[in-house]
Amino acid sequence: MTPVELSRTVLRAVRRAVDVGELSVSVPASVAVTPPGPGGCGDYATNIALRLAGPAGRPAPEVAEILRPHIAGAPGVADVAVTGPGFLNITLGGGAFAALVEEVLEQGTRYGYGDTLAGQVVELRVPYDTRAEVVADTLVRIVATQGGRAEVRHAEPVNLRPVPAPEDPSPLGPDAARWALLHPAPHDRPRISADHLVQRESNPLFRVRYAHARTRALRRNAATLGFAGAPHGVRLPNGSGAFAEAVAHEGGSPTPWAAGPRTPGGTGAFPAALPTPPHQDEADLLAALAEYPHALCVAARHRAPDRLARHLVVTADALLGFQHVVLPLGDEKPSAAHRARLALAEAAGTVLAGGLSLLGISAPEYL
Repeated sequence: MTPVELSRTVLRAVRRAVDVGELSVSVPASVAVTPPGPGGCGDYATNIALRLAGPAGRPAPEVAEILRPHIAGAPGVADVAVTGPGFLNITLGGGAFAALVEEVLEQGTRYGYGDTLAGQVVELRVPYDTRAEVVADTLVRIVATQGGRAEVRHAEPVNLRPVPAPEDPSPLGPDAARWALLHPAPHDRPRISADHLVQRESNPLFRVRYAHARTRALRRNAATLGFAGAPHGVRLPNGSGAFAEAVAHEGGSPTPWAAGPRTPGGTGAFPAALPTPPHQDEADLLAALAEYPHALCVAARHRAPDRLARHLVVTADALLGFQHVVLPLGDEKPSAAHRARLALAEAAGTVLAGGLSLLGISAPEYL
């Protein structure tokens, strides 16, 4: 079950509760499902009960308990728990994250597109200013991803006026200049400096573009080893280790981190060459992919391309932590686990390429 399908599942649960008289509310047009926050559990969480508490005239935890069995009975849902002030935390059944990766790979750079602004015309009135014009140009593409149409005009009263750049960014080159203007929030003054050009970890633009190039390199290296990506087996670990089921299914041996304690630094079963346990990087990357449609929607609705830029940084950082476990190590033979990891890396590359394209920035194959 993908995030979009889960959102529809939650909406159907609300509709059923209304139809049987358990709730007296108007069914909302959409529901947001996101990775759980602090104190949450499961694979996804939704605040729909908090949204409906006021209209229903009931406490949010009570609304959540009404909705919980309707969601729990849906195909693909393994468990539903109520936490905090009334958040519904949803655990999906097997294969859910393979479906997410498949959706990304099937939709390509159009993954995350929606219809929340369908039929709407967004008028952007901007001053004669470089940053305002770059932001508006980017918003035309981002708004289109949600079914809307943005029209840019130089007219008063201005309704899009980000803080101007202190100097001309064009000497940075087209990619770095656009990033320098788009990555800061509209109320922050952009920093125009050569730091945007350095190829080091401190430069978020470099990390994003490098992460994309790494996904392409992983695919090329896998082809050299004679295998390609296949989403089967992609799942968030639950104590048995990332992709352990896929390896067992194929009849191979568990990967080094799939059995025994996972301790960094060379002790236990976790290889010393990896800086963090691979299952956490896998979880972070899956969460970033699942959150991308929401980030894109927020960027369009709030006229904030910086939201998209910052989410690309999150995705890139997760990929760079995960990349070390994609290919076989030493004498390992390619297994279903490796094919699943490669598919996940390719999905991340797809999201990074699509997001950079919306920002008007190139996504290099080599870097």
